Amino acid sequence: MGDPRGFLKVRTRRELAERPIEERIKDWFDVHAESGLQPWTREQAARCMDCGTPFCMTGCPLGNVIPEWNDLVRQGKWEDAYNRLSQTSNFPEFTGRICPALCEQACVLGIHQPPTMIKNDEVTIIDQAWELGYVKSLPPQRLTDQTVAVVGSGPAGLAVAQQLTRAGHTVVVYEKDDALGGLMRYGIPNFKLEKGLIDRRIEQMEAEGTRFRTNVEIGKDISWDELRDRYDAVVVAIGSRVPRDMKIPGRELDGIHFALDFLPDATRRVFGVKPVNDITAKDKHVVVIGGGDTGSDCLGTSIRQGAKSVTVLQIMPKEPTSRPDNQPWPTFARLYQKTTSMAEGGEYLYNTDSVNFVGSEEEQSKVTIEDSATAEGFVADERGHVTGLKIVNVAPGENGPFTRQPGTERVIPADLVLISVGFLHPDTTTLVDQLPVELDKRGNIARNDNFATSQDGVFVCGDAGRGQSLVVWAIAEGRSCAAAVDEYLSSEKTSELPAPIKASDRPMMLPR
Repeated sequence: MGDPRGFLKVRTRRELAERPIEERIKDWFDVHAESGLQPWTREQAARCMDCGTPFCMTGCPLGNVIPEWNDLVRQGKWEDAYNRLSQTSNFPEFTGRICPALCEQACVLGIHQPPTMIKNDEVTIIDQAWELGYVKSLPPQRLTDQTVAVVGSGPAGLAVAQQLTRAGHTVVVYEKDDALGGLMRYGIPNFKLEKGLIDRRIEQMEAEGTRFRTNVEIGKDISWDELRDRYDAVVVAIGSRVPRDMKIPGRELDGIHFALDFLPDATRRVFGVKPVNDITAKDKHVVVIGGGDTGSDCLGTSIRQGAKSVTVLQIMPKEPTSRPDNQPWPTFARLYQKTTSMAEGGEYLYNTDSVNFVGSEEEQSKVTIEDSATAEGFVADERGHVTGLKIVNVAPGENGPFTRQPGTERVIPADLVLISVGFLHPDTTTLVDQLPVELDKRGNIARNDNFATSQDGVFVCGDAGRGQSLVVWAIAEGRSCAAAVDEYLSSEKTSELPAPIKASDRPMMLPR
């Protein structure tokens, strides 16, 4: 800590300026008007207190040594800061942009002041490292005779592949889509994470020796058991992509889609790739069911596509703006944060439940609040297309967390409905049939503390094993899984990979 009174001298927190709304909704570029390197960047980094017990490090699943590189940012020592950051994180340009910054919620300064700008420091370090040429390919000095197949090219798959390649193993990454990156490529809109950032990392990994195979779906193009026969080890990093559905009357109507049937096509169009589902929000009344990050992404995407209106429904109440008493520091507090998409337009309805989809005014009266749960034979309009959604207010009640409030039901227009209520588990249909692995009670791939499945030599990491989670957890698990695979492949230690963090380890502040 260069200035022990830095956090006293600078009490305010700066945020990156965003481009004017009327400008950015006309394109798909990053919403920010400036980079992380600003005249005030080093001053903000000086607010870090270099705590004796840095809770920010325990808040971060990667274990980033945040106080050290905060101080290096303060001094403008970008190469040293990059070297320190890259010891614990493979892709800080991803986490620095789309991670919810669990570290900042654990920042000690956050007890009585706005927390240190850890996330901005992180992205500034890596952006400067790329700009100044500090990011180099790190091919192994020698190769082992061991081969590894990684299925899935999301953050978990990329992290495990890069670590194992650098350890000297021959690694091949298989991706069923036409481009690499998993949900970072086709799930997160370009205005939140520009895809050139992914391409740049892929080029680095290819230079290091990692091999990539796109448009290959394991289980169909290559069977799982055949893949296991070809390689000394297999890592399953397919993510958790089976969406949670809504079983309410009218679900069979056209125009009702899952969010991940909608978002990928928007990105494909941006880059001139033929859409798969060809869903667009242009000139439509859009209703998004689910108010999380994916719901916000649907909102921003729909606005850019020219929707007439966008309504986002959230069954939960609006989050508080300050830490509630039952979520004390340094636990993870669920606080209201207005996303850039929320600032662009649309309407959020909190404490709102969906009753049924409707196809015409005549049919809106066929299903009431009382009988909606058991209604049968709900008839679509002549086109078979959704025209509205009946909703109702909910509140805490004796019979459950959400009790519908009589007299609050109404119908809102909906030409396009996007379901964004989370994911159940990975798609393991072909895996279980061809290379039977045990599943846990939630449908995820079961594993032990070393990321090993019930099949010898088959490992799992990221959302496929832990369930739907964050990009930072995916990278952390990928790194630890790589260490476990390396240990499995080597009769004695042949690399300097860190010992794996047990899959069962969970910091107290992070929800599963």
